[in-house]
Amino acid sequence: MIIAIDGPTASGKGTLSKQIAAHFGLPHLDTGLLYRAVGRQVILNGGDPDNPSDALAAVAFPDELLDDPVLRNEATGSLASRASVHPDVRKALFERQRDFALQDGGAVLDGRDIGTVIAPDADVKLFITASVAARAKRRFAEMQQRGVSITLEEIVADLERRDARDTGRKDAPLMAADDAFTIDTSDLGIEDAFAAALEAIETASSN
Repeated sequence: MIIAIDGPTASGKGTLSKQIAAHFGLPHLDTGLLYRAVGRQVILNGGDPDNPSDALAAVAFPDELLDDPVLRNEATGSLASRASVHPDVRKALFERQRDFALQDGGAVLDGRDIGTVIAPDADVKLFITASVAARAKRRFAEMQQRGVSITLEEIVADLERRDARDTGRKDAPLMAADDAFTIDTSDLGIEDAFAAALEAIETASSN
């Protein structure tokens, strides 16, 4: 069973994806981490993520970079959003994601174009969303726990910029697949969101 989970930053898709993968005993890939690694590698290379050539060169990042906690920072997320705009970068990472999706036994992948581009043939497609206000509050709480100095207003502005880039890019924009189940987590706790996701998966699997 292939489960494709898409949605904007801080919508809860990452947490849900891990829960769903554990529930069904499936391997999980956070595809956004690949793009964060590219964004980080661009900076390590002394390049500019807005430059297509610099971004493409960073696709050859070492595997150990995926374990770098810096990838989870807000700044790296913004770099990833900028680097992912380039079609050649997305093309270079396509096969890596596609191979993961097609492995024996199935998989859970979360990102922004899983149900539309990477695995349009997925058995189940979920689109996890939430209001900017709700997402900003979650990310702000997370940053406070990590001791990161940032204001709620800065997070709101960053989320709005990233949403605009992700939904407005020409190549593989963030959008719900036509046959995806949309779950709005704005007013849902983790357990309620997980229950809603399981219900959607059961419905999709029975069709």
